[in-house]
Amino acid sequence: MSEFAQTDLATLLSALDRYASLTVWVVGDLMLDEYVMGAVDRVSPEAPVPVVRVRETEHRLGGAANVARQVAALGAKVSLAGTIGTDAAGDDLLRLCVTCRIDTRGVVRAAQRRTTRKLRVLGHSQQLLRMDWEDCTPCDAAVCAQMLAALGTEAPDAVILSDYAKGVLTPQIIAAITQRAGKVPVVVDPKSRDFTRYRGATTITPNLRELETASGKSLDPTHTDAVAAAARPLIAAAGLSSMVVTLSEHGMLVVPADGAPIAVPASRREVFDVTGAGDTAIAVLTLSLAAGTSLPAAARLANAAAGVSVGQVGAVAVDADSIRSELTASPDAKVLSRAELAARAVSWRLAGKRIVFTNGCYDLLHAGHLSLLHGAAKLGDILVLAINSDASVRRLKGPERPLVPQAERAALLAALACVDAVTVFDEDTPLATIEAVRPHVLVKGADYKADQVVGREVVEANGGRVALVPLLPQKSTSALVERIKGLAKDP
Repeated sequence: MSEFAQTDLATLLSALDRYASLTVWVVGDLMLDEYVMGAVDRVSPEAPVPVVRVRETEHRLGGAANVARQVAALGAKVSLAGTIGTDAAGDDLLRLCVTCRIDTRGVVRAAQRRTTRKLRVLGHSQQLLRMDWEDCTPCDAAVCAQMLAALGTEAPDAVILSDYAKGVLTPQIIAAITQRAGKVPVVVDPKSRDFTRYRGATTITPNLRELETASGKSLDPTHTDAVAAAARPLIAAAGLSSMVVTLSEHGMLVVPADGAPIAVPASRREVFDVTGAGDTAIAVLTLSLAAGTSLPAAARLANAAAGVSVGQVGAVAVDADSIRSELTASPDAKVLSRAELAARAVSWRLAGKRIVFTNGCYDLLHAGHLSLLHGAAKLGDILVLAINSDASVRRLKGPERPLVPQAERAALLAALACVDAVTVFDEDTPLATIEAVRPHVLVKGADYKADQVVGREVVEANGGRVALVPLLPQKSTSALVERIKGLAKDP
């Protein structure tokens, strides 16, 4: 790695550390996303449609509320402004905001409006149906005034305008917000084909289709000069400093008002779901600008965060550690922190994957370990392996163990094709990790009885089960250690 690349990476990582000191306003269209997940194994006799055997439902923040959730997940203080109805969906949305540490003083409840709600039905990894409840009429002046008054007069470090064309971001509210923001960055996720309505903003982040609509031109994402040429007159007409065009699997294109465009390539990784990736990108882009990074550096951070987001199902909040890992490690790394594993588990469940969990010290990997792991992997789609940390092994096995350090044990186990994720826990038992993952199947060796398995109650309470896998006879780490000691005494 060149000195420039090292310095550049250090700059990106230091920007992540500054997010927690920032204050951001997010203004726009609020939504409640609902996911209904289950298995499909038959077609309805009433009509040629699949029958989803529902396993679980989940509510998440959507639209501008999801942008605010992403800002909060990165440690910044965020105030949300928008409007919702006085309905049950609005109650759920506010409850989720409290859970995510989002200040909702700018959220106005209007009896004449309904809360925007999007329901998605998933069978395994396939989205089968989406149903929308929404009210797209422009907010009246009184609601806009109430939002502005609630936000107060002290300008934040940055402002995000999240436009989903549901009526909140009227020209009047956009003008008032940008004027109040002063000189801080104002970043817009646009939906209007007329970008001049966002005059006063710093930058806007259209995707390629939105840019095509606004410019009236058909564009190829691989022809960046043509994309930049389409963006420049729109930048000038709206009085913007720049535009960041998101190009899906082709990354992003930074187009400043003056100067050459800069392409930011996307990470190569498996894409599960693009839902919410734009929300993640604009949150990270804005925080990075507020933290004092250059626009190209901010775009690189935003692109890395979007790459993490599309590797999971549904609109998810990406944390700073995940972005660090994306910038510094292989995107398909299997060794995960507990927080990373919990987020990945949510994605697996949304994709209809059956999660299998097992644990142990796995000191001196041997054939017995391999037999158990292969047997466990056959019980589901994803095998998660939790191993005791070095300190935990010492408490359980004595001061001479482990023989192999935890980082090496984790790397060896992650190299096995049957293992999908490895995590290290420092407690005496894996209970906290099991609670974070909520597996469908909890596996131990057949030398245990079901009522002796730690985490059984947690798994069964969530509809899962415990499975005891037969062990290979006379295969254990302790036996290997004794044999090695014997060979050392009698060479």
